[in-house]
Amino acid sequence: METKQAQRIQTSVLNAAERKLLIWLAERQPRWMTSDILTFIGTFGAAVTGLGFMLSDLDIRWLWLSSLGLLINWYGDSLDGTLARVRGSQRPLYGYYLDHTVDCINESLMFVGAGLSQLVRLDFTLFAYIIYLFLTINVSINAHLKGEFKLTYAKMGPTEFRLLMVIVNTLMICIPALQAISCNVCLLGRPLVLHTFDFLALGIIFILGLMYISTIVSDARQYAKVDPPEKH
Repeated sequence: METKQAQRIQTSVLNAAERKLLIWLAERQPRWMTSDILTFIGTFGAAVTGLGFMLSDLDIRWLWLSSLGLLINWYGDSLDGTLARVRGSQRPLYGYYLDHTVDCINESLMFVGAGLSQLVRLDFTLFAYIIYLFLTINVSINAHLKGEFKLTYAKMGPTEFRLLMVIVNTLMICIPALQAISCNVCLLGRPLVLHTFDFLALGIIFILGLMYISTIVSDARQYAKVDPPEKH
């Protein structure tokens, strides 16, 4: 079975430096290291991230474990494809299928893990995860229709979001006042008590929502030009 590999489009803030680092790391991996092992390492990191969030109910300093998990997840998730490209051992069909399937699992471990903690409401994290899945589906559709695999939106990609969460975790640990923030609000007629991570989750939902809406509007306009209605 032949397949045409979609063009990868990465315009994130850290893309240039990250690409050089990943190639440097890939060239120094032991021969027994494979892309599949790195994919598994990425999933392990996602599980550690979710566990760190949940354990933060016992002690906020467990967020260090969550940040470590994000680093492990970045290492495995970002390096698996780079290793295959550096070694010339790419498997476009298998790699595409496995990468996207595992990505959904990884994100669910992190989003649900955060939602099961007392840091943030589960319904907020699930809503953010749903919008993330919308974006993922849109990427896959465009990879099929346009041959473009867009990995970033508004100069932000998975690496930038991971780094943002590490910064937030660090601030939560080092600044006790952030832990005490709470606000009584009424959302859709429901009284809620929101904390720091709840506001962060709402911000992520808003940003992801804007990204998704602007993306589908832009893509729909492009497809309308390429595939205009028939004239009778």
